[in-house]
Amino acid sequence: MNYSTRWRNCARKQCRNNGREMTMEEKERLYPLTDLYADNTQKTYGREAESCAFLLGGIGTGNISVGARGELKSWQIFNQPAVENINPYTFFAIRTQEEDGTITAKVLESEYTPPFAKPQGFLRCETAGWPRLSDSRLSSRYPFVQVEFQDKDLPVQVSLEAYTPFIPLNADDSGIPGACLRYRVKNSTNRPVTVSVAGSLNNAVGFTGYDMFDIMTFQGERRNEKRESGRLKGVFMRGDKLPDNLLSNGTMALAVTDEKATVRPYWLLGQWTDGAEDFWEDFTSDGELDESSSVEARGCRMAELFDYTYLHFFFRVGAVCSKRVVKPGGEELFEFMITWSFPNRVKGWPDSIEALEAVKNGEYETIRNYYAARFPDAWSAAEYLDQQKERLEAGSRMFSNAFYQTTLPGYVLEAAADNITVLRSPTCFRIENGDFLGWEGVDRTAGCGSGTCTHVWNYAQTVAFLFPELERSMRRIEFLKETRENGHMAYRTYRGLGLEQWDMLPSADGQLGTVVRFYREWKLSGDDEFLRESWEKIVSCMEFAENTWDQDQDGVLEQAQHVTYDTELYGITSMVSTIYLAALKASAEMAGYLQDEKRAEKFRDRFEAGSKKLDEISFNGEYYIQILDHLENYRYQYGEGCLSDQLLGQFMAHCAGLGYVLPKEHVKKASESIFKYNFIRHARDYVHGERAFILNDESGLTPCTWPKGGKPRFPFTYYGEVWTGIEYEAATLLLYSGLIDEGLTVVKAVRDRHDGYRRNPWSEVESGNYYTRSMASYGVLLALTGFAFDHRTGTISFKPQINGDDFSSFWCNGKAWGIYHQKKDAQTGELHKEMEVLYGQGDDIRVI
Repeated sequence: MNYSTRWRNCARKQCRNNGREMTMEEKERLYPLTDLYADNTQKTYGREAESCAFLLGGIGTGNISVGARGELKSWQIFNQPAVENINPYTFFAIRTQEEDGTITAKVLESEYTPPFAKPQGFLRCETAGWPRLSDSRLSSRYPFVQVEFQDKDLPVQVSLEAYTPFIPLNADDSGIPGACLRYRVKNSTNRPVTVSVAGSLNNAVGFTGYDMFDIMTFQGERRNEKRESGRLKGVFMRGDKLPDNLLSNGTMALAVTDEKATVRPYWLLGQWTDGAEDFWEDFTSDGELDESSSVEARGCRMAELFDYTYLHFFFRVGAVCSKRVVKPGGEELFEFMITWSFPNRVKGWPDSIEALEAVKNGEYETIRNYYAARFPDAWSAAEYLDQQKERLEAGSRMFSNAFYQTTLPGYVLEAAADNITVLRSPTCFRIENGDFLGWEGVDRTAGCGSGTCTHVWNYAQTVAFLFPELERSMRRIEFLKETRENGHMAYRTYRGLGLEQWDMLPSADGQLGTVVRFYREWKLSGDDEFLRESWEKIVSCMEFAENTWDQDQDGVLEQAQHVTYDTELYGITSMVSTIYLAALKASAEMAGYLQDEKRAEKFRDRFEAGSKKLDEISFNGEYYIQILDHLENYRYQYGEGCLSDQLLGQFMAHCAGLGYVLPKEHVKKASESIFKYNFIRHARDYVHGERAFILNDESGLTPCTWPKGGKPRFPFTYYGEVWTGIEYEAATLLLYSGLIDEGLTVVKAVRDRHDGYRRNPWSEVESGNYYTRSMASYGVLLALTGFAFDHRTGTISFKPQINGDDFSSFWCNGKAWGIYHQKKDAQTGELHKEMEVLYGQGDDIRVI
């Protein structure tokens, strides 16, 4: 029985309701149970899904994106966010010739979709006047994206598969600056068809921006040259007369894996559209490319007098072409690579108009990217992709197959997989020493929220489980570089870039959450040296918390606590105090392991006292409230409100394997109340003055409501917004509490909003695109599978929340990954467990 059939059978069983009649509450569900449990279809996006942008590129390398029409867009390879960047004259095209001589040639994109209103029409460099295919549909199974094209004129069927290698636990091979694009051409006729596929790439080295007509501008000069190595043939692109520290000073390459391919290093350098006209005529005439072209005829005299960009074809475009005969009933693969290497990035966090102007003027010191040490130029990256292709693709496909070979709902997998994109977006980067850093998110042209902000990264779980070495590098920076002698941790990393330490209020949620995350990293790695080198700094952080926020040393924080809402919360809040409790519990365990018994006892006693007190004074029978005398004297609080973040520390504790920090039954009730009061069925019914992330009939979970009254005149900023990171946090808590329908409803609502038409499925937005907090989505996977881990004992375990009688899921424990299966014997009731290790060191791992 295949996985799809098994999954459907499990889902049907889950949806039967044991033959009873549905209650009124069930009839009023946002989603029928079949939608929640029996939705394992692969989502596809039509060419009208303009918001779709699937990122290609490695971790910390910059990226380009594939859209639903099969077009390449969002060229963000120059070490700055640039989601709207278009690289002129960059596309792939197909030409077919049948036995009767019929020739068809089209750009390998589906037709443009409205709106078409542009002040200059579509630019010449967009080649919108060339024919395109009639339709397309995009789908993905991370890290692969597929585009199926349809066209009535072509005698063949064409599809695109593109990817950049992605292998969990192998950050280097998941950090290659390039993309592989494979066009599969099938001939369903009974006659041979000669097929040519060409790729065209503009040399964008020295890129500085766009002029008033949206035409790309450059600094210095650009040089293209034909290159061959092994079976690779292509065009290598570089710059000349460029400042050494220019962010766009680097190299690019376009290559094809075909020794017989034809290569044109330069399109014709003429006037107006000479280059484009010449290329299209050359390609369509015989399906091959001449190496060069020239023109002798007299041109436009205006070009002799004026330097207007539209008069001179100043782009340096290179192209490659592969030509084959596709036999009747046969198929051929046309494999291309686009690679780049732009070593320089800003040594800092430019996030203001003034800072961006300084970057533009070359006034910022630069630092080198980690990937540039491995790939000094773009051609070396192309060679590596080609030489290691079999291994890199096998590892990537093995991960993809393992991840999607599951009995979990499809939208849950989407939530976890599609947000991996954050790792490969401009949000994250690696500097030359290998350290991993990140923004909170990125705007159109600048980062948002500098310095690997601790109270935002608190929510993220993806990096820790898939690339623990990167997460550990962040912990080392935070404790060994950013923690002062008095235990005050800067919650934005500046010393990590060799800059002066950021001087700002301490962040209670960020600092204490980093202790919890350190514990998670230690348990995932089993690295005792990692623990020992930072232990005294961890202790100093906990002592700072005691002296600053828990001055009466009762295990509950009362003093002003700066938090992720960019303000201070006063009095007692379970949001921050649960993080404190988790940090105390983690510190007690780490101290005990190190035989630091005095500290272990202190942390343990403080945890027990704090857990008891917080529950007694803050739990109102339904949820945990803020305890603050004279609330009216403070702006930006929540008071009697039901805060979606009220159990943030419990969420972190669950994901780190710490267990409960508050009574289990109260955690369940509070989680239930968060859903009951804060989940909005229709945005139009919810009134607030904040930024709007859901609209009209969309559903989502808001950060806070006041079901029993008592809403402050000026609640905390963001109270009415909808952040996917908080939604995933709440869903994870619901799932751990056994409230499966509610948890799945929250996740499905998030993913339904990101449908490719309204929003990009691969970019969940908060303060910027590719927002870090969205990587809380991996917590949903942890909760549904009940995955637990501990490298100190070499054990992992599973407690599936759904489909437990016949269950499969991907797992990754920091040293290995694979697939876990369990199936109950129908006759004996015995549960058979099987763990497949597909990658890494799994010999010493036991399933319990």
